Amino acid sequence: MKIKVIVGMSGGVDSSVAAWLLREQGYEVEGLFMKNWEQDDKDGYCPAANDLADAQAVCTQLGIPLHTVNFSEHYLQRVFNHFLNEYESGRTPNPDVLCNKEIKFNAFLKHALDLGADFIATGHYARVRVNNGLGELFKSKDREKDQTYFLHAVEPAALAKTLFPIGDYLKSQVREFAKALNLVTHAKKDSTGICFIGEKRFKTFLNEFMLAKPGNIKNSLGETIGRHDGLMFYTLGQRQGLGIGGMRKGLEEPWYVVDKDTTTNTLIVAQGTHHPMLYSQGLICGPIHWLADYKNALPLTCYAKTRYRQTDQGCVISPADNNQHYVMFSNPQRAVTPGQYIVFYEKNQCLGGATIEQIIR
Repeated sequence: MKIKVIVGMSGGVDSSVAAWLLREQGYEVEGLFMKNWEQDDKDGYCPAANDLADAQAVCTQLGIPLHTVNFSEHYLQRVFNHFLNEYESGRTPNPDVLCNKEIKFNAFLKHALDLGADFIATGHYARVRVNNGLGELFKSKDREKDQTYFLHAVEPAALAKTLFPIGDYLKSQVREFAKALNLVTHAKKDSTGICFIGEKRFKTFLNEFMLAKPGNIKNSLGETIGRHDGLMFYTLGQRQGLGIGGMRKGLEEPWYVVDKDTTTNTLIVAQGTHHPMLYSQGLICGPIHWLADYKNALPLTCYAKTRYRQTDQGCVISPADNNQHYVMFSNPQRAVTPGQYIVFYEKNQCLGGATIEQIIR
């Protein structure tokens, strides 16, 4: 009997080629399209219908069935509400990490197993190795597209039930496969924007769910130099959209967000790409979700990144109070942002990660 794999079909080129590769490798392949967003769409943009049509076209061409499922309530409760709460508290969340943990490798996995699957598969650029029944996570061949940063919170037991067929290929090769097969998704651009919601005018979108609270913009000396539209619209290191022009007797260098004071609803900015307030020597993170057995090996010298696409940075992890951890970097890091994630690596292996709680300047 063939091993049955259900592929999460997003309507994009990566999941399309993942399904084809698995079919070519002899698996019994089926597709599944997840709908996870049903809120009123005031700007008329509805990506789900187009993505479903593309997923169906690919599955029809490959000769595999396509299931559909609606996880919108689960997404709302487990991902989107957290997303709003983080913005409300002045932090900058990363919903892609929770999307993977709660939807793609939890709700989808359980649903696929109920449909008789032995494994699930997705179009992520990553690799898995199973060790003693648990999945270990490794970077993909295409380092530019590697998505282990977004997968660090997935449970090892779920990774053990997951296949990443395109993890051994470059993105250029994936597109070549799709073009040679004449798949409708071969030239489709990569999806961006909020996980499962898509590309939206961010400020307009947040205003639909949260009340913006305008306040003062102050410089690093405490001088009021402007007004902001609401702390939720700004993130550390941001340059665009501050509405601050040149100041009399001031420097000509651009302004950057360097801090938020939620108690006074104040946005704090400073001038210069290399202003000291933009940099952190370390941070305090929450409990680490370990994907490798390093929990009892602290202090641990390894590598980390505090945002996607950042190059790996040397660091030392040591325990702090209340199940938190200190992470001190070999070199100061720019625009480390509370609410985002720090993810740890040893060579090609992803060791796990945690939420950034506080920066150490």
